[in-house]
Amino acid sequence: MALNLIKLCVGVSEIEEMKSWVKIAQGHGEALDHVTRMFPKRKDEILPNGSLYWVIRSMILCRQPIEDLEQVTGADGINRCRIVFKPKIILVRPTPRRPFQGWRYLTAEDAPPDMAKGAKVEDMSDAMRRELGALGLL
Repeated sequence: MALNLIKLCVGVSEIEEMKSWVKIAQGHGEALDHVTRMFPKRKDEILPNGSLYWVIRSMILCRQPIEDLEQVTGADGINRCRIVFKPKIILVRPTPRRPFQGWRYLTAEDAPPDMAKGAKVEDMSDAMRRELGALGLL
């Protein structure tokens, strides 16, 4: 089983907003990536099947499969980690999560399950998914 990462999604309040960013990046031929300060020491456990689980407004709502982890050096000379994503956002069962800094490892056993295929959640607002998730109904 793959090891995953979990991170707060700062500046995004709804999954639709995240999906629109992905479409814009793809439309411009840009890489789908995120740069973070620390490089995971457990890279070999994350690749090839790990994902980054996004916490949006105190709930884990979705994940993005990780394609690669690359070491990059910023203009300030500090080494960072570039997380390269596959062009896919997968909805997961809404799960509450307290705020934290940076990213954390997330084992497969602790990761929320993907929403079932055919589940009628695509038409549901994030607020409703959060509420149903908090009640344990999703």
